[in-house]
Amino acid sequence: MNGRRMPWRTRRTPYRILVSEMMLQQTGAERVSRKYPEFLRAFPSLRALAAAEVRQVLGAWKGLGYNRRALYLKRAAEIIVAQHGGRVPRSREALAALPGFGIPTASAVCAFAFNQPVAFVETNIRRVFLHFYFPGETRVPDSRILPLVEKALDQRRPREWYYALMDYGAALKGSADNPNRRSAHYRKQAAFEGSARQLRGMVLAALLETPGMTEAALAAKIDTRNGRLREVLRTLVSEGFLTRKGARYSIR
Repeated sequence: MNGRRMPWRTRRTPYRILVSEMMLQQTGAERVSRKYPEFLRAFPSLRALAAAEVRQVLGAWKGLGYNRRALYLKRAAEIIVAQHGGRVPRSREALAALPGFGIPTASAVCAFAFNQPVAFVETNIRRVFLHFYFPGETRVPDSRILPLVEKALDQRRPREWYYALMDYGAALKGSADNPNRRSAHYRKQAAFEGSARQLRGMVLAALLETPGMTEAALAAKIDTRNGRLREVLRTLVSEGFLTRKGARYSIR
């Protein structure tokens, strides 16, 4: 097969596709390619992931960012084991109901894990259709692109069709005029330095290294003086990342 060589393409199982699609939601394919084998070595099966501790999953996820996705993936594994007999569901609706998935990711799992001809739009697909069908137009919504994807979709070989389409879209990214800038969904990524997202990652990294730290100890370790640490800790507890015993915080 020509095109990009990705580890989730060469050795496919529904579980491996599930992992790769969650990783690819907000991270480039090259970065995911480096982390994906390591994650699978730590959690080689759905049941292994479901049984793992949150701190183990976050440790294996470290370096990919957007740690909510790691928590979503673990919770999805727990649900699949509890409600689907440990088998990744083939239904797009059942997949979309999993934490952090939604219709686009569920559709991608259906296409790549089960070779189902379901239409969806992601960044590389969007880029190709904007390039060919909407030259010069701006603020193009996905609702105008999806019907074109449905008409063009190879009903017999959707998996290979999507691979080719997405590889072409990845090549277009390097063009002088990245077509995705003309999408209604295009957003410049907010600055990471000094953001709450950066602070969240620093807190989790510190607690992976040293469990049971107080707020004061965390503030000293990560050298934060911006006053947001308490709110970040409260949010991480409410989202299920952290537990608090007395004044000390640990990853679940």
